[in-house]
Amino acid sequence: MWSYILKRVLLMIPTLLGVLTVTFVVIQFVPGGPVEQATYELRKGQAEGHAPFGLRSHTGVDAQQIAQLKALYGFDKPPLERYWLMLSRFARFDLGQSYFHHQSVWSLIVSKLPVSISIGLWTFFLTYLISVPLGIAKAVRNGSSFDLVSSLIVLIGYAIPGFVLGVLLLVLFGGGSFLQLFPLRGLTSDNFAQFSLGGKIADYLWHITLPITASVVGSFAVVTMLTKNAFLDEIHKQYVLTARAKGLSERRVLWKHVFRNAMLPLIVGFPAAFIGAFFTGSLLIETLFSLDGLGLLSYESVVRRDYPVVLGTLYLFTLIGLATKLISDLCYVWVDPRIQFEQLER
Repeated sequence: MWSYILKRVLLMIPTLLGVLTVTFVVIQFVPGGPVEQATYELRKGQAEGHAPFGLRSHTGVDAQQIAQLKALYGFDKPPLERYWLMLSRFARFDLGQSYFHHQSVWSLIVSKLPVSISIGLWTFFLTYLISVPLGIAKAVRNGSSFDLVSSLIVLIGYAIPGFVLGVLLLVLFGGGSFLQLFPLRGLTSDNFAQFSLGGKIADYLWHITLPITASVVGSFAVVTMLTKNAFLDEIHKQYVLTARAKGLSERRVLWKHVFRNAMLPLIVGFPAAFIGAFFTGSLLIETLFSLDGLGLLSYESVVRRDYPVVLGTLYLFTLIGLATKLISDLCYVWVDPRIQFEQLER
């Protein structure tokens, strides 16, 4: 086991390097970088009678000011030197400083996590709590009216984009053309600190209802159909027929024999889904409901060419994704003793 883990950890290094290298190279050719954007802001500030970034204000932007801006953002160094400096920082888990937010990338990520955690965890738990029992019920009643109707409903939910459903919910229940039952923005009210514990919980749930509904409905179909197909596959295997021939009840066959084997694909996916819930961010959902999370941060960083945020979050999320994949493989071996590490290495 330890040799397998060591090999996987060593394989993470070239994968991380490859992702960061490709992104860094692409960044060098993207127009409208931070120096160009700062130059535009400087010219705009000069036209309005003030100069940002602590630079001298006079007509035009001269070469000295351009040099100051390049030194400010570290672009006065050759690309190869900047690349090695980036790798040395990342090796110490120093994600750098944002160009435009004027704070560390770590603090930015931490400040956006409450929104992304709220959306991600609620989506994760509600999806599995509803989809797994529904998938089992559909497998047991395969071909029935219940199976057909439920399949139609979850597939319609899957076909509707989350932001379209969000707009519909806002129109219907957010003070649009019909009812005003839920707030339009934020995770909490402005006077949240004044509420009691019960009031804070109620206020939080009141605010999160519409964005979670818009986010979670489209997730039901995949987990539901995966659960159903996994159970149907196990139900038709020989060991189930043998258990039935021995006179075991259908309930005992289902929960004692079928359930454990059918749940393997879902259990293996738990670590990735759960860890990913902390770092998922839906840009459209966050924008629609005025939620300042990681999705909006990533989008703004790309648009504003905030390279430390782009590269820092990419490095962190890639590392977490690789580690989660390793944990998923270990879980596979843990829940199914028939799988050996030698098989995973092939």
